[in-house]
Amino acid sequence: MDATRLVIAEEEAGRTLGDVLEARFPGTSAYVLAECASGTVVTSDGASLAPSSTVAARQAVWMYRELPYEIDVPFAMPILHADERIVVVDKPHYLATMPRGARVVQSALVRLRRELGEPRLSPAHRLDRLTAGVLLFTRDPEVRGAYQQLFATGRARKEYAALAPLRAGLDLPATVESRIEKTPGIMRAYEVEGPVNARSHVELEAEIATASGAVGRYRLRPETGKTHQLRLHMARLGIPILGDPLYPEQRDVVDGDFADPLRLLARRLSFTDPVDGAEREFTSARELAVPHGAESGSTIPPQGS
Repeated sequence: MDATRLVIAEEEAGRTLGDVLEARFPGTSAYVLAECASGTVVTSDGASLAPSSTVAARQAVWMYRELPYEIDVPFAMPILHADERIVVVDKPHYLATMPRGARVVQSALVRLRRELGEPRLSPAHRLDRLTAGVLLFTRDPEVRGAYQQLFATGRARKEYAALAPLRAGLDLPATVESRIEKTPGIMRAYEVEGPVNARSHVELEAEIATASGAVGRYRLRPETGKTHQLRLHMARLGIPILGDPLYPEQRDVVDGDFADPLRLLARRLSFTDPVDGAEREFTSARELAVPHGAESGSTIPPQGS
């Protein structure tokens, strides 16, 4: 990833860089010493800094943060398409789209940058860490904004597949509308009163027979892209997505336990290319894991979907 920019605060001025960083990030002095020795801790002018360097107020310090310990996500991320402007991958479950919190290396962005040797790659949109499927990256910073606007303005057409319980009497297809808000630092998003800002279309594609009863495979088409939108809307319909650790109720999950993935797949992405006007469509090759005990290949035609 790119270097981190740290700005020295007024109250930190006149102290040594080593003292400032140890106060901000306790226990990292050995790491900082090694980074300074390698010449990767620098000012905005590129001058190397040492732990003993005195820093000034509002001075910018550039360095690479120490990587946290990360549990490996042992699933492949195939490339579906690559050209001079974009790269499209088939992201696995459990892999974050981009670094966040304790997950840096175990992100689609870092994995792809390393694989292709292209530090300028950037995602045009995001998928939840627990959601698998089609994810688009841009190669050229000059066109990045144009592709990001496809998603920001709703011009990218997205189709998801999900496995969830069947609910007697549920009238499908249906359109679910609500207002969704999420507070930074809190894992769950919530539906609140107010103008609608999230809209999803839900239909039942098939019923899959299992030893413990049938489950449904649903086709989901979000018109908007709010955080956890499909997961919230499916829970609201009384058919929460299988494997969801947050909705309708939060449950503890051990990091590194890959036995019960969220059965949500970004199955298809299509749009009119903002650069050359060509029609683009990309489809995931993944299949959602049917719960243990399913009768392989056994499906029942959906009723009223």
